[in-house]
Amino acid sequence: MNSRVIADLGQVLDDLANAATPLDSKSKAWFAVQVGKSFRVQADEVAILEVVDKGRLLKFLIPEKLHAVGTIPLTTNSALAARTAREKRSELNNSFTSARHATVFEGVPLSPRSGELIHKIMSAPILADGKVVGVVQISRKGQSPMDAGPDFSQQDLRELISLNDVLARFISLCQETPA
Repeated sequence: MNSRVIADLGQVLDDLANAATPLDSKSKAWFAVQVGKSFRVQADEVAILEVVDKGRLLKFLIPEKLHAVGTIPLTTNSALAARTAREKRSELNNSFTSARHATVFEGVPLSPRSGELIHKIMSAPILADGKVVGVVQISRKGQSPMDAGPDFSQQDLRELISLNDVLARFISLCQETPA
């Protein structure tokens, strides 16, 4: 990912922050669209989770529909997002359906494309001042691995990691109270 894309996403955040802080639902959805474009995925294939409850849980900020479904304990062994946060380690998996993982969030319909599973996923911690403040996940969904699109590459993962500062700022803007 080039520095221009990162700067563009930073500008999107500036524009959204000027419109409303904390970010409203429409702003969060727009940000998901912009991040999704960077990886050639749909907005519902972008997830940003925030660490809450004194570092014990992860809560979805995007997709917002998953916010009401529940939280993910950082102690769970069946959630990639929890492992990403605990270990402060990024990873990608192009055969995610065969990996042991929690499926409760996958069952929530996010788009008209019903019945699609996450086949490919990248997961990275979001750090601020060396502390994990969230997790970002980019996935590719489909009826089959072929239908889900191309595999993610190590370069894709590096590009996701390069968005850390923008994503940390996004989380911060979701938390700020209006003036």
